[in-house]
Amino acid sequence: MAKSDALITTLSNAIQAVGRGFDVTSDIRLLYCKGAPGSRLIHIDEDHKRDILISDDVVLPNVSVDIEYSPGKKAWEATPVCNFHEMSEHFNKKSGLTGSIPLGSFNAMFNFSGNWQADAAATKSLATLGYFIPLYKLQLKSQLALKDEIKAAVPYTWDPPALARQDVTVIFRRRGGDDLEQSSIKWAETVYLSPDVIDMTFEPIVSLLEGVPGLKHLAHAIELYLEYKPPLEDLQYFLEFQIPRVWAPEQSNLQRKEPVCQSLHFSLMGPKLYISPEQVTVGRKPVTGLRLSLEGAKQNRLAIHLQHLVSLPKILQPHWDSHMAIGAQKWQGPEEQDSRWFEPIKWKHFSHVSTAPIEYKETCIVDLSGVHIVTGAQLGVWDFGVKSVLYLKLLFSKVPGCTIRRSVWDHTPSNFTALHKADGTLSNEQTPEDKRLDSGGAAAKLAKLVDSTEMLKGPQDLPGHWLVTGAKLGVDKGKIVLRAKYSLLNY
Repeated sequence: MAKSDALITTLSNAIQAVGRGFDVTSDIRLLYCKGAPGSRLIHIDEDHKRDILISDDVVLPNVSVDIEYSPGKKAWEATPVCNFHEMSEHFNKKSGLTGSIPLGSFNAMFNFSGNWQADAAATKSLATLGYFIPLYKLQLKSQLALKDEIKAAVPYTWDPPALARQDVTVIFRRRGGDDLEQSSIKWAETVYLSPDVIDMTFEPIVSLLEGVPGLKHLAHAIELYLEYKPPLEDLQYFLEFQIPRVWAPEQSNLQRKEPVCQSLHFSLMGPKLYISPEQVTVGRKPVTGLRLSLEGAKQNRLAIHLQHLVSLPKILQPHWDSHMAIGAQKWQGPEEQDSRWFEPIKWKHFSHVSTAPIEYKETCIVDLSGVHIVTGAQLGVWDFGVKSVLYLKLLFSKVPGCTIRRSVWDHTPSNFTALHKADGTLSNEQTPEDKRLDSGGAAAKLAKLVDSTEMLKGPQDLPGHWLVTGAKLGVDKGKIVLRAKYSLLNY
């Protein structure tokens, strides 16, 4: 292709992209623009056009008077050494956006995965040095105004189906020109023969929707999408599950008279660990996490807590609303005499844990009649003297009309909410378990025997709509641990 033909083609495609929608989680390439070429979201004067003389032999025909162009200027650009979030914010400013949530162009530049929490934790510092050869710049000179049909398409309420629609590594990136040319000098000469888009600036669509009903819901959905980047095919389900989560039982109910509990022994003279027999149930609210907790004035009573959504997602209401018949709930647990699963906590002559996995035994992954999910939990003790056995029971409730898409046992406790602040920096605040360990005495000794970190999956665990469908106790390095089974459902 001749130099002028390649230039006209690239400029024409760029003009067709002006004013179209763009998913900024993607790299800055024209193929990621939304809609057909020319299907703009904003008003552009298409009735008044003119031809633009680019150079002596290049004329760009039929360009709207609202679009102007200017020649570019070659320049070196360097950024100082900075951290992950500072560099991300720099890329955002270049694109006309605020905040530090990484864009697709940032991830593409540094070969990041798109999981910004993990990428930030694995990155010490970043810097760039680039040579830019901008040939031309195209931009709108008219005031931005959304088309009426775009404003009318914004849902008035929170409607997920509608809304869903020290080592140093040097990375070289080229855009435009002949990428097979090894010499940078010779490659620069080929940019004119094969130009490409090297930069874009964006206008957040919510900034053009002032006064439109439902704006806050759309803005919230966009923020969630940019932060967590769920797969588009799961976006509706992801948004459905972005409901506040709480732990049961409520903290206000924990300060009450000490109940009579069975206990575990770890040595002849050491402290006892009492086991709360309370049945923790949440009704028809999806459970998303579990944890073990030490309670009581002496912090010597072990209890189990459940994390659940505060309300039922709309996607589940046709299957699980309060008026739907779902059959009787069922408690399931290990068999008392099945010693194959008994594992000592410290010494084999003292207390053990039943490590049998608890899941609904009658559920098949292709069972079309429905699936059973966890809606309650209870700890118990089989009394065999000093060799007592701690066990777990789970309450299962049926969700008719749904099937299991995929299930996974998670053996990694979640420290995400405890360790990361909103800006992505690490938190140095002590957890309740850390404080108990520092306090000394019997409580500290018992805290060393219980892993109280949370087992949960939230929006950061894509695709972001996991439910708990099983759990089991275990022993890891002399600690009582809790592990969970999560599932994705087909609704």
